[in-house]
Amino acid sequence: MRNVILNFIDSESGAVTVDWVVLTAAIVGIAIAVPILVLPNLLPVASGVQPALDAAPGLGASLIFGQ
Repeated sequence: MRNVILNFIDSESGAVTVDWVVLTAAIVGIAIAVPILVLPNLLPVASGVQPALDAAPGLGASLIFGQ
């Protein structure tokens, strides 16, 4: 019985699976957290780009849309 318990403790056959599950969960968590943290700060900055492009002569929407 003691050998069975020691063999079970020394066994590492499922360790790679556990590592992959932990790494995948971390990647998914980061992929969800980044947009949540970035978007509220990005929208005010992005809304200020169009007036700056319109004010710059020869740049911005006039080149893209032919205005």
